[in-house]
Amino acid sequence: MQITPIRHPLNASVRVPGSKSLTNRALLISALSSGLTRLTNVLFSDDSRHFAHALAQLGFNLVIDEDCREIAVEGCAGRIPASHAELFIGNAGTAARFLSAFLTLGNGDFVLDGDARMRERPIGDLVLALAQLGATLQPSPSNCPPVRIQASGLPGGQTALAGDISSQFLSALLMVAPYARQPVQITMTTELNSKPYVDMTLRVMQEFGVQVERHGYTRFAIHPAQYITPKIYAIESDASAASYFFAAPAICGGSVTVENISQRSIQGDVAFVDVLTAMGCEVTETNNSITVSRSQILSGIDVDMRDIPDTAQTLAALAPYAHTPTRIRGIASARVKETDRVSATCAELSRLGVRVEEHPDGMTIYPCGQLLPADIETYNDHRMAMAFSLIGLRSPGVNILNPGCVSKTFPDFFQVLDQLR
Repeated sequence: MQITPIRHPLNASVRVPGSKSLTNRALLISALSSGLTRLTNVLFSDDSRHFAHALAQLGFNLVIDEDCREIAVEGCAGRIPASHAELFIGNAGTAARFLSAFLTLGNGDFVLDGDARMRERPIGDLVLALAQLGATLQPSPSNCPPVRIQASGLPGGQTALAGDISSQFLSALLMVAPYARQPVQITMTTELNSKPYVDMTLRVMQEFGVQVERHGYTRFAIHPAQYITPKIYAIESDASAASYFFAAPAICGGSVTVENISQRSIQGDVAFVDVLTAMGCEVTETNNSITVSRSQILSGIDVDMRDIPDTAQTLAALAPYAHTPTRIRGIASARVKETDRVSATCAELSRLGVRVEEHPDGMTIYPCGQLLPADIETYNDHRMAMAFSLIGLRSPGVNILNPGCVSKTFPDFFQVLDQLR
């Protein structure tokens, strides 16, 4: 897909889909709660469809209305109706991690599998932590899916967990822990990456009536409890998806407003606007929108993005247009996402003629006066496609290969991108 540059400063207002992270957390907790929960502003994408389909295979009653962006979930109070299922979740990382923990609450044999890339994504730390709580799981020899779960309920107790690969492991444990037979205590053995995603998990649990005792990000205690449905749960617009539209005026000039999100969002990726402010953009907000504007030259930045790694590619796309270098740190965990995002981003920036240095935990990107035309490999990674499309808004000749990979989280991304015109 050839991206046509926009030759004028932007002046647009857009709305992005519901949050993938909140949709999947709300689906899981709604299934665990008692009674009916109506989820609104749901994200309908490859990932969320895999998750919803898995719940339906497990015997949960879901009423899905894609036109209204709603899903009604009938919870079973911590019980999993099916005693056997073979679940395919594509390359949906949250589904793989959350459902692996969720299935330990059932009674029976379950297999969870995904596509070729999912079979390369680590899950061993989560398996070890669940085993310490009395669960029986068997991943592949490489400690990746497929995972076989022989479930007879989760006994509970104490467990230790590494947090330097994915915060999704901790979120998975936290959400299912209230239905263990005994209290659960989780001790982190490493620094925790992506802390805002754990904050999000704790907030959703709280909104469904369950509190977690914690000591910072090192220890967590969860007592047996029941989730209580709020009846209607509204999903915020996706802050990760919004980052592309926050970045667009930084590249093209002018201003863009993203609706249905604010800096009070429970999604950590909304902090990407602070990165843009440090580079010279102006950020204003109302109760239900954020506007980013740029009227001056962009400055490069040295920034640790370990808490917002999903926006690192967005920053990498605008960094060549800054007048000083940009150093992105703390994103070693991005190497085990949909692709090795550090290596892939460096490769595609180099293809465009940008000088870039790859580091174990990130990259340094240098200013580039004129980018080269190029076919951009996306590695079947939705964030590669969306981030590098931004470069095409300013520099001619950017052709995105396999643009359909955006269906993973943002199926109509290119239609919304065209609204900037």
